[in-house]
Order: sequence, then structure tokens, then C-alpha cells
Amino acid sequence: MRNTLIFAGSSCPTLTSQICSNLGMAPAAVELSQFANGETSVKILTSIREKDVFVVQSGSSKINDSIMELLILISACKGGSANKITAVLPYFPYSRQSKKKSHRGAITARMLANLLHVAGINHVITIDLHASQMQGFFKCPVDNLHAEPIIARWIRHNVPGWQEAVCVSKNAGGTKRVTSLADALKLNFGMVTTDKRRGGGNMTASMIMNRLDGLIPESEMDADVSKLQISPEFDSMNREPKPHLSNLQTEQKSEHPHHNSHSSRASHSRQESQSSPRKTSSMQSPRRSANGNNLASSSPLARAQAVPARSSPIEEESEFTDERARDITHGRLVQGHIVPDDYPSPTQSALSTSTMIENPDEDPMEMSRASSFFNPEPHPLGGSHDAAATSDEEEESFNNPSFEQMITLVGDVRNRTVFIIDDMIDKAGSWIAAAECVVKRGGAKKVYCIATHGLFGGDALEELQDCDCIDTIVVTNSFPIPADKTRTVKKLVVLDLSNLLGEAIRRNHYGESISPLFSHSYD
Repeated sequence: MRNTLIFAGSSCPTLTSQICSNLGMAPAAVELSQFANGETSVKILTSIREKDVFVVQSGSSKINDSIMELLILISACKGGSANKITAVLPYFPYSRQSKKKSHRGAITARMLANLLHVAGINHVITIDLHASQMQGFFKCPVDNLHAEPIIARWIRHNVPGWQEAVCVSKNAGGTKRVTSLADALKLNFGMVTTDKRRGGGNMTASMIMNRLDGLIPESEMDADVSKLQISPEFDSMNREPKPHLSNLQTEQKSEHPHHNSHSSRASHSRQESQSSPRKTSSMQSPRRSANGNNLASSSPLARAQAVPARSSPIEEESEFTDERARDITHGRLVQGHIVPDDYPSPTQSALSTSTMIENPDEDPMEMSRASSFFNPEPHPLGGSHDAAATSDEEEESFNNPSFEQMITLVGDVRNRTVFIIDDMIDKAGSWIAAAECVVKRGGAKKVYCIATHGLFGGDALEELQDCDCIDTIVVTNSFPIPADKTRTVKKLVVLDLSNLLGEAIRRNHYGESISPLFSHSYD
């Protein structure tokens, strides 16, 4: 290409060489160095006047040095009278900090976009932004390419029996990305979600009801329980909704203001049972099951199962069944790994010994579920679910022994190959948890962890390699992976993006449409 120069940053010289080789040209001469105190120095060794300049620089393990080198290189090209300067960023740095996650947080991705504008950028080419809304941060055109066609082509050519596979998202925030690939491959999709439970400070509903049953007489139960103001949401775990306890007592007192004896209350209960069976079942305190056990001290799920349902001709003739319930699988996560249902819970171990003795039959799964009703986790921005922690922050709780998490798999993956999809792999905790969930709980036979950007922070690559539930790790070369990390990893597959980026550079230089780069080829 005439009047075109491609400069290679220090973060991805190999990728730049492959791009230039596909375009039939050589990288432009530039000298990149650092002073003794760590300052970056850039010296361009060729004329760039009235040329179309492309600077290829991706994020790397030395992310701040790479950013400063990119800004200085762009400024040097602008000072050398370049006609147009395009930044080619396969992985856009700080893309995970694209929104405020606390009241005093910074939107760092927007700040970096402003820095690029001040340095003199005219166009940006990147691949799979963490949040596509980031394109609005820039004051210049942005081409956000996708690696999905390359990944889909690799799956069709290298995965045996991929037609029966299932695409799974490892968190709720990545469902749009997963459904896009599933639609391209005509596959089913599923989702894995985790729900954090903090141990040590919560009391389940069954514990509270057990305390009331042991310390308060039955005659005073109605008056004391009404002070708890139990919400209808908590009682919604039963099969049918029940009215508020305080409302029931108000109705009872208003209808019989002068009858305080036990006999009058009993006769009133018999009258109410004939007119309203639901109200009778709700006012019995404490309720007892057929075998004589106190339902107030059992778990909410046990009380829902033990309370007899109202008999009706429709219910007697037809039994309700839900086929979709088989596609929802629950599991327990302790320190980021699937554990059996009878595994000692951190929530249990943090409680007092007397509580555990009084509740020997308490289900740890029910304790974990019910704890959120009385001590919910606060949200960073006052209840804004949009700013809640996703896969970036959920890794912190995996190594904390005081946390137990409920993990839920939605979708049928039994005896199928599973593609766990996301845009990047940084830490291994959420990937290992999702892989163990689909294999140990869902019964999947093979797991592929697929992402565009392989950041592999810390020992993430070694942890993924050591996980028995993960068979293959698929990433692209958008982020440089050190050779010493990949030397001993046999599961890693790196896809090449040089053809995609080279074609984007060529079409951008000649003013052609880049829409064909988003289409899937079925060769």
C-alpha cells in the first residue's frame, strides 16, 4: 500500500510483523527505548509527512509503559505532519474500568480515550471492547471488530461433534456475547450464575423461629411474632402466598374485640376455617406437621413441603409437572470449588455451637439461601444493579474461606460438549468454578474455555492447566502471552488475528466498508 506506514509498539512486535507480512510491506523504522529512570523515549527514523500512519500497540503485562509509549508515538507522528493517525489496539487497556463502581471511583477508560484524542489520534481500531458503549468515549471514529467469526470457524473445523455442543456464559453479564455465538453456530446456550453468601453474621429464618418456639409460650406467639414484620417476599417460598401476620391479627381483634378467652378464639377459628381455609392455615401458630414436628423451627422449604395443599377436583385429577426444572442445577462453592451438599458450610462454622446443636437436621443449602433475607449484600451505588460486581470482582471471594456461594446452572449440558465463552481470561477462579459446575453437576463430557483476550494474570494459566474439568483453553493473540508461560501448557490454543487486523487496515486506508469483517464464512 502506497503512502502507508505501520509502526510496531513494544508490546506486540510479532503480531505487527504478521500484519505487515499479510499486507506485503515491512514495519516502519522506529527506535523505542527507556532512560535509566524509566522514562520512555521514541525516535521515528523515516519520513511520515502526508502519510497514512497506523500504530499497533496492545495492552501488556507492563500496561502503563505501553500506554505512555503509544501516546508519545502518536504525538511524534502528529508533530511529523502525518496525514492521518490510526491507533490499532487489539486489546484496549483499562476497558474494564468503563463505569463507576463506587461513589468515588474513576471512569478510567474514558480518561484514556481523552488522552488519545489530545495526543492527536484520528481513528481507533480495536477488538471486542469489554463494553461496546465505550465507543461513545471517543471523539473520533471507532471500529470495534469481533473475533467471533474466527472462533466460530475454529470450532467448526477442530471440535468433533460441535453440532451437539452448548454455549454457556459464566456470569449474567456475558449472556449477550454467548447468545451471539450460539446463534451463529445454531447451538443451544446456557448460563452459570453465582450468589455470594457471607458467613458469620447472618441468621436464617428457621433459627429465628426456633428461638421463638423455645422461649415464648404459644399464647404469646401471635403478639411477639407480629413484631418481626415478616414480609410477604420471605413467605413467598411456600407454595401459595399468605397474608401479612399483623393484618391477620388486626382483622381478628376488630371482629371479636370482647372475646379474649381461649374458647372464644377456638370457636372463631372454626368459623374462619369454614369460610376461608387459607386464613386458617396462616393463623395456626405454631404449625405442626403430620408427624408432630414443629414446622416453625424447620426451614422455609420444609414448611412449604409439609403444609398440606388445599384439595380441589382439578388438583386431584391432574398432577402439575414442570419439565424445565430438570434444566436448572444448583451447587455449592467453597473457595471457588464445587463441594458436596453435606460439606461443612462456612456459614455453619461461624455460628455458635449451641445453635448447631439445637438444629441438627438443618439443611446447609437452606441456611445459605435464607441468610440473604435478613442480611442482604449492599450494592456499591445504593442499590444500582447495573454497577454491581461481575466477573471482575467475584474472583476476590473465591479464595476467602469465610464465603460460601450458591452456583446455578441453567441449561441441559448432560453428555454434551460445553463452550464457556467470555471476552477475556484474567483470573482463573470463575472459569474453574463454571467448568466444575457443568461437569460435576451438569454432567458435561468436555469443556472448552474460549475468550478473545488471554490476559492470564498471576498463575491463572497454570491453574487452568491443572484443572481436570477443563480440556482446552482457546484465546487469540490480541494480548501478548510470555513464552515462559506457554511452554508447559498443553491445553492452550492461540488463534491468529493478523488477517483480521490486516484487512481492517487495508479497507480503512482505501476507504472501503468493513462490514464484511463481521460476517461468518462457512468454508
